[in-house]
Amino acid sequence: MKYTIVLAAALFALSATAAETKKICVDVKDKTGKVEMDKAGKPKQNCKQVKQHKKLEGTAVPSKK
Repeated sequence: MKYTIVLAAALFALSATAAETKKICVDVKDKTGKVEMDKAGKPKQNCKQVKQHKKLEGTAVPSKK
């Protein structure tokens, strides 16, 4: 019984990592709307890792008569 639970948990963990991740970065702005710069003169950015799932294709819905 324990082995089936461990196996199911492992399969679930593997399927959860199947989605690709994408890095999204957005410039940081101050109260006046200007982009903030760091010491090197580059714009400050907030970056996040976002999961990107595959889009499934379906069939067209038939129209009613």
